[in-house]
This record gives sequence, C-alpha cells and structure tokens, in this order.
Amino acid sequence: MAECPHAEELIMTHTHAARLFVLWAFLGSPVLMAGCANTMIAAKEAMGIPKRDQMVARVEDARDSQTAAKEEFASALDEFLAVTKADGGELEKAYRRLSDRHEASKKAAARVTSRISDVERVATALFREWEKELTQYTSESLRAKSREQLDQTRTQYDRLLASMKAAEAKMPPVLAVLGDHVLFLKHNLNARAIGSLSGAAGEVSAEVDRLIRDMNAAIDEANAFIGQMNSAGT
Repeated sequence: MAECPHAEELIMTHTHAARLFVLWAFLGSPVLMAGCANTMIAAKEAMGIPKRDQMVARVEDARDSQTAAKEEFASALDEFLAVTKADGGELEKAYRRLSDRHEASKKAAARVTSRISDVERVATALFREWEKELTQYTSESLRAKSREQLDQTRTQYDRLLASMKAAEAKMPPVLAVLGDHVLFLKHNLNARAIGSLSGAAGEVSAEVDRLIRDMNAAIDEANAFIGQMNSAGT
C-alpha cells in the first residue's frame, strides 16, 4: 500500500466505511487491480470526490512541489556561491551545507516528477470519461457546449503540462552540475579547488536562474488552470 501515492492520506482522512472500501480495493478487488493509480481515483470517486476535483488537487500538489523545489535549488545555489568564498576553518562547513542542499534538491526534484505523474494520470482518466459522456447527450446543443468546455480545458491542460515538463527537464542538468562540484570538493577541500569553482559560479548561477524562471512559469500556468477549473465548476 505504501507504493500508492496518497493512499495513506486517503485512508486516514475519511470515514470508517470509506477506509474499508480502500482497504478492500488494495486487498485484491479484481475490478480495481488494474493499477494503483486507477484504484485511488475510483476510491475517491466512491467517496464523492469527482475526477475534476481530484485533478485540481493534483495540480495544486504539483504547483506546491515546484515551489518547494524552486526554494531548494535557490538555497543550493546560495551554498555553492558561499563555498566559492569560504576559506580556512569555514571550508568544511560550507562544503557540508552545499552537500546537504544538493541532496535536498534531489529529493525535491523527485517529488516534482511524482506529482506531475499524478496530474497526468487523473487528467487521462478525466478526459477519457468526458469524451465517453459526450456520446450520452440527446441534446445537440448541450453536447456542443460540453465539447467546447472539454476542448478549452484540454488546451489549457496541454499548456500547463508542457510548462511543468519544461521546468522538470531542467532539473537533472542542474543537479548534475551541482553533483559534480560536490563530488570534486569531497576530496579537494583546499584553496586551489575553491579557486577552480569560482570560474564556474557564473555558469551555475545562470543554470539555476533559468530553472527558476521555468518553474515560475509553470507555477503561473498551474494557478491559471486551477482558477479556470474552479470558475467553470461553480
């Protein structure tokens, strides 16, 4: 059960009957064994949380994870720059702070990737259901209106996903650059090594700045998408 995202949260925060439903689902329902993600989506719908609301919640999670990651990368850059200015007895402490921030950035990046995957799964389920329901209308005008809403939502979602993916793609190169310097410093805590880092400070700063700009763009897209979904749902 621990491998399923949000399962623990779901079980702990709902009614006794809902908890039994979720436990039953994880213990071997043939209908819901198609996958952990689909199980969670179905379980939440059974509790009265429609896919639309689940999607908004997952986009909020992805936005928040990117905000946290942005702060971690900014802190890692600060520590890297601090190392380039450290000397004497401060050098070991500065290195350890940089190493810690690099590890924290890796974890934050992994959370971003996980949250984006959550968004994609629930979006796929929502759009598939929405397409299927279009065939159930007897009113052509209502079908056309629903189709228009679907197309608008999908267009904004595609823009959101592209923005999140663009920011996500910039994280591994930044982590790699920071990781290389952390590894080099591990066995070279001396003035000559620090001098070599000073020349890389501008490049690392530029990489992190580009990443943060892309993350801010993705966060803005997430806020716009959430606003659209909430206003359309009222």
